[in-house]
Amino acid sequence: MATPVDPDFRARLAALNDKFAATVPGTLDKIRTALAACLASGEPPSQDALHQLHEVLHGVAGSAGTFGFTVFGQEARRIEQMVRGVLNTGESWAPVVPEVEKLLQWAARDAKSSQYD
Repeated sequence: MATPVDPDFRARLAALNDKFAATVPGTLDKIRTALAACLASGEPPSQDALHQLHEVLHGVAGSAGTFGFTVFGQEARRIEQMVRGVLNTGESWAPVVPEVEKLLQWAARDAKSSQYD
């Protein structure tokens, strides 16, 4: 196995992973808030509310895997794509809500889990 050029690489990566883990509760709050804004804005939700939910899910999808939260990132990406469908093509909003709620419940238990149930 090759020796990394930077001997402190693993320690710094572990510190970044810990830092990301500390942000997960706040991120879940942002997802909850965005979902609540969607639900409060009417049926279907307003474009602004949908954009807000899409943005927070997109952020999770783009960064979670980098910090060892692979499944969290994958599920956020899957739901982000559902929201994008609502935004871009007018797909039904109804299936999105239970998926976001399931993500929130699962991630609150263990966002680093490799099993999504």
